[in-house]
Amino acid sequence: MRVGINLASEPFRHDRPVLVASSICGVVLVALLGALAFLILSERGRQTDTRAAVAKLNTELRTISDEQARLENTLRQPMNAEVLERSLLLNSLIQRKSISWTKLFADIESVKPDNVKVVQVRLPQINSRNEVTLDMEVAAQNPGQMIDFLKRLQNSPLFGPTDTPRTSPPTQNEPLWRYRVMVSYAQKL
Repeated sequence: MRVGINLASEPFRHDRPVLVASSICGVVLVALLGALAFLILSERGRQTDTRAAVAKLNTELRTISDEQARLENTLRQPMNAEVLERSLLLNSLIQRKSISWTKLFADIESVKPDNVKVVQVRLPQINSRNEVTLDMEVAAQNPGQMIDFLKRLQNSPLFGPTDTPRTSPPTQNEPLWRYRVMVSYAQKL
């Protein structure tokens, strides 16, 4: 049996790999610190520019809001209120008349399958952004035909997402499935 005895006053240690690895880690960490400092400083510069742009837009918004409030006060005065109400009524009538029923039915016909029939189209609704919403009642012999129609509506560039708030199954008097369909319509006003 052999016993290893080291009689040196300072025993030999293998420290070189540890020192090299520590030095490399230190250099990498200093490089990451430099990169992070650069990113923080550049982000501060962009943030300053963004804050200046937001402040400018807020100032413009306040100016426009003040002007709008001043104009609304002028329009709400008793002598101008009647003219305002009349112009709003005329504008809404003109907007409703701007929907072409011929084009509307032609567009519906272009996406409607032969086995689905349109029973009723209610007066289209126009919101404040000039978007038209159609409220229709349609009928089909089975729900699969109706699903095909809804897919065609949604895939068409003229129509948007659909909503079917009410469904009626066939009865003795009415042999067809009836669906109430609400869909957005992209006719230019």
